Amino acid sequence: MKFLKLNFIFALFLFFNSLNAIDLPDFSVIAEEQGKTVVNISVVNKGQNNQNISLSREEEQLQEFFKRFGIPGMPGMTPPGENRRKNPPSGTGSGFIIESDGYIITNAHVVFQAETVVVKLSDKREFNAEIVGIDKRTDVALLKIKAKNLPKVTFGNSELIKVGQWVAAIGSPFGLENTMTVGIISAINRALPQENFVPFIQTDVAINPGNSGGPLFDTKGHVIGINSQIYSKSGGSMGLSFAIPADVAINVAEQLKTNGKVIRGWLGIVIQEISKELSESFGMKNTQGALVAGVEKKSPADSGGLLPGDVIIKFNKNIINKSSDLPRYVGLTKPKTTVPVEILRNGKVLTLNIKVGTIPSQEKITNSRLENQPNKFNSIGLVLNSLSDQQKKKIGGRKGLLVKDVQGSSLTAGIMKGDIILVVNNTPVKSIQSFNNDLRKIPNGKVIAILLYRNGDTLFVPVKVGK
Repeated sequence: MKFLKLNFIFALFLFFNSLNAIDLPDFSVIAEEQGKTVVNISVVNKGQNNQNISLSREEEQLQEFFKRFGIPGMPGMTPPGENRRKNPPSGTGSGFIIESDGYIITNAHVVFQAETVVVKLSDKREFNAEIVGIDKRTDVALLKIKAKNLPKVTFGNSELIKVGQWVAAIGSPFGLENTMTVGIISAINRALPQENFVPFIQTDVAINPGNSGGPLFDTKGHVIGINSQIYSKSGGSMGLSFAIPADVAINVAEQLKTNGKVIRGWLGIVIQEISKELSESFGMKNTQGALVAGVEKKSPADSGGLLPGDVIIKFNKNIINKSSDLPRYVGLTKPKTTVPVEILRNGKVLTLNIKVGTIPSQEKITNSRLENQPNKFNSIGLVLNSLSDQQKKKIGGRKGLLVKDVQGSSLTAGIMKGDIILVVNNTPVKSIQSFNNDLRKIPNGKVIAILLYRNGDTLFVPVKVGK
């Protein structure tokens, strides 16, 4: 009886162990089939000379590491004591074939300023590639090689991905071609600094230098993203990598192929996230939407009636959950298209019909130096001064007050010397006296929303009245 009981327990152990094994994906088929679609990219940047270059300390350490495992030298790296070849690669990356006649997607930062781009296929054939187009805003580039009947990837729907699902990357980390690493999706729709047009996919897949531009696969072997960035203190993988969603890449690649550039929609506004404090100051029930902090004169937004302080909650039927959603929807809109924009203004929901413009090729930011003059701190810790004619001209002739010094709650909120206060709780400022008088009427502990002008941009800052 005891023997049967032990056998039963052992059988249960094997059963549950087999269930766990079933849950773990097998990427071997993807590695075998899709590895053929991934390419290695090496570039020589413009202005690079052909003189001999000695190995850096980091390269020497890597060489020593590979020697310990019986590998004579790291791929793409010259052994110590030997001269580098003429026109040595000044950068490496990865890419993948999207059309069988030789169109390849990679990252813009891999081939930007490249004089020569060499694409190496999995069968070891090498081709000089033509750069069809580069889009730095999304970090996507399209290349073309003279080849036919190439294996190509199949794209998946990046809008259907979920946090926790398994994914795999194939690329050339440190020049090691066709290396596969696996992990899960850690987060979706990540907004990174200065990257307003891309809702990044965050993963814990090991991504290292050389993986840039390579594909991110789902368990079906479909490409759902392009591995683009990592967060690292050491330069290597720390489990924080970011991929450009496939739908963004496809749209960019199609425009680059057709036009050689990407044409995006534009409103001409400065937006910011809505914090809990700002939502309270605006009388909002939640923090959803994109807060309009500034409107450029004679821009589509200006012509369409948008004002600083408006909260955009819907753009052309697309709900704006956070401010980073808006640039992507606007950018994907064809210029000269009139779209409904739903806003919250002074507690009321309004719909404006705005004709979308074309995004400028360059954005100019004007920096200014401002003088300090003595004065007294008001109840929120500000020393203010009237604007000079030159400062008024800088903000388009509007009224405002110059911040000469800052302390207390205003300093905590992030207001800086040199900022120009334009609006308080949706009311334009008139004078120092009226501003300070209005402050005295506000109960201590209440949060007010102050619209600032700073270095060419405007932004709202929530400030708590009183100590």
